[in-house]
Amino acid sequence: MFQPNQRVKVDLSGMTVKGVSFSQNVREAPGTILQQTSVEPPVYLVELLFSFKGVKRVEVPQERIQPM
Repeated sequence: MFQPNQRVKVDLSGMTVKGVSFSQNVREAPGTILQQTSVEPPVYLVELLFSFKGVKRVEVPQERIQPM
């Protein structure tokens, strides 16, 4: 389980968020956990360190998140 303000790396490869498709190369995007948005399955809202085509916040399943 991740906590708010925890620094993490997220694997965005192959995901599409708000119309932005992430390439297979985006495997370790740095970010910060903002909050948990779902318990089953566990999903977290993550604020990315860098904006990708205007996307700064993404909801990411727990299995795509690693602590830094």
